[in-house]
Amino acid sequence: MGGNLRILVTNDDGIFAPGLNQLVKHLSSFAEVLVAAPDRERSATGHAITMHEPLRAVERDVPGATKSYAVSGTPADCVKLAIESLFPGEVDLVVSGINRGANLGTDVLYSGTVSGALEAVMLDVPAVAFSLCHYGQACYEQPAKLASYLVSTVWNQPWPADTLLNINIPGPECDYPKGVKVTVLGRRRYQNAVQRREDPWGGTYYWLAGDIDDSDNAEPTDVWAVQQGYVSITPIHFDLTDYKLLKTIETWQLSLPGKEPK
Repeated sequence: MGGNLRILVTNDDGIFAPGLNQLVKHLSSFAEVLVAAPDRERSATGHAITMHEPLRAVERDVPGATKSYAVSGTPADCVKLAIESLFPGEVDLVVSGINRGANLGTDVLYSGTVSGALEAVMLDVPAVAFSLCHYGQACYEQPAKLASYLVSTVWNQPWPADTLLNINIPGPECDYPKGVKVTVLGRRRYQNAVQRREDPWGGTYYWLAGDIDDSDNAEPTDVWAVQQGYVSITPIHFDLTDYKLLKTIETWQLSLPGKEPK
């Protein structure tokens, strides 16, 4: 461990996920690493936070980390709790991941990994989210090396504190990435996304699944970059305002009806 950079690591696959553990191992070679991650799988939770039950944080051992907590909430909970209570004033950068599976295009709206990073930038802490574009068993050693190298590089570059960097690394089907592409979010659609089934007692239930259709993505989208074997880096801002539409809406002459007498 060297230098003064203090990194908080989180994820949505759980504190014992191999992607997180390999990431901590490699980041700790040049920074002090703190961990606050869910105590179990929290994938596809988006930016959910826990409001109707208490959060619990239990110390766990993650090799390479100065201190680590397993948190009973979502990735956004983990980051908020860590920055505001567990490690107040101690976090320079948040790194979320390495996620098992891609977080590309419109899927970032569902992603707990990306939301953990987004919570950081909402709290004025810069953040990076990493995903490995592979859903099966994979070795995270090489992706973690690439991720730690990219962290050490981007940390020395200026970028707005209210913007996160969403980074996707091609899966093991790609021998080694061809390079890095700076990208925009693509679009992913799901075909047959809702499957209707019956249980043994004749009751109906539904399973969210479906096949991904991302065939209409071209350069410079993140989907295209990963398909071509590149690491994609997409800057993401939490301001969802459609500024192009503002002037148009102003011409609609919107008003409210007159107040009815009591």
